[in-house]
Amino acid sequence: MKKLTTPYYLIDESKLERNLKIIQQVREASEAKSVLALKCFSTWGVFDLMRNYLDGTTSSSLFEARLGYEKFGKEVHAYSVGFSKDEIKAVRKFASKVIFNSVSQLTAYSHHVRGIKLGLRVNPGISYSHFDLADPARKYSRLGVSDQAEISKVSSLLSGLMFHFNCENDDTDNICAAIDVIGERYAALLEKMEWVSFGGGIYFTKDGYKLDQFCQKLRQFSGKFGVQVYLEPGEATITHCAELVTTVLDVIHNEVDIAIIDASVEAHLLDHLIYHTTPRIAVPEPGPHHVMIAGRTCLAGDVLGEYDLNARLAVGSEVRIADAAGYTMVKKNWFNGITMPAIVVRRLNGTVDVVRTFGYQDFKRSLS
Repeated sequence: MKKLTTPYYLIDESKLERNLKIIQQVREASEAKSVLALKCFSTWGVFDLMRNYLDGTTSSSLFEARLGYEKFGKEVHAYSVGFSKDEIKAVRKFASKVIFNSVSQLTAYSHHVRGIKLGLRVNPGISYSHFDLADPARKYSRLGVSDQAEISKVSSLLSGLMFHFNCENDDTDNICAAIDVIGERYAALLEKMEWVSFGGGIYFTKDGYKLDQFCQKLRQFSGKFGVQVYLEPGEATITHCAELVTTVLDVIHNEVDIAIIDASVEAHLLDHLIYHTTPRIAVPEPGPHHVMIAGRTCLAGDVLGEYDLNARLAVGSEVRIADAAGYTMVKKNWFNGITMPAIVVRRLNGTVDVVRTFGYQDFKRSLS
């Protein structure tokens, strides 16, 4: 690959397709449909590949719904924690399903989306998450309806229910048990529905995941209640398929060697800063040389972490940060006005496309 100007996000379609083929396997074995969660990944430059393996998109806002309609096609599931009246009127042009977060929103706006299949998000009171920040069933959660009696009163308006209650759940036994709980707890409601979504956050593309058990559970649930099951994979679609490629600008010493790269945790890897996690370095590989790697913004805590690498970092060294797609590219920002990483795709045939670059005018237009 020719030398490109850093920083840039590099998406590898061959690695992406590996995840997509697992999703296709689950679709065929379980008869569950899968819609891409745009809140996690919405880089439409690879949608031509992804639409071959997915049934559509699911969104968390009007703009995401429109993007799914315009750039992905197929089904468009439009959800929002809170729609405005104008947004509901606009989203009806794009949506094949509209999913409300509350009974009050459903009753206030259902007449604006007549003829479109309507759903309601349900909070089942159970969840799987490593972080309270991302736990849909955390105390005082505003995500979904908890009161079954309240749901029953409006069930005639609904064609489906959405249970999004997982975050990075790689435990097959746990998700299967949770699906059983939902089946038992909501049986009377489920029998009235045409479809049910189990949301995203299920890491079924992970190596060693018990796919047969998972698919059997989905098929059993679908058959028992006569519903079309949906999954909303986000991270599962793009895990291990992208890197943030950077260059070392300076190396300073303050008790430890600190390599400053031409990117930023605050601006380009924000999810790690929010969740206090440490990104993995893909290049250089692990080795004996200890170094702290930090971003170039003025934020004191703009630090990736401390690493032991097989090469000593110097000015001009390349550093590749792994897993820089899910909840990463969608959160990039212009903090400090530093250079926004380009978006680069290595296609299935090995060619490399620079699909988007950003410059000063993009920075200027993002403000007033």
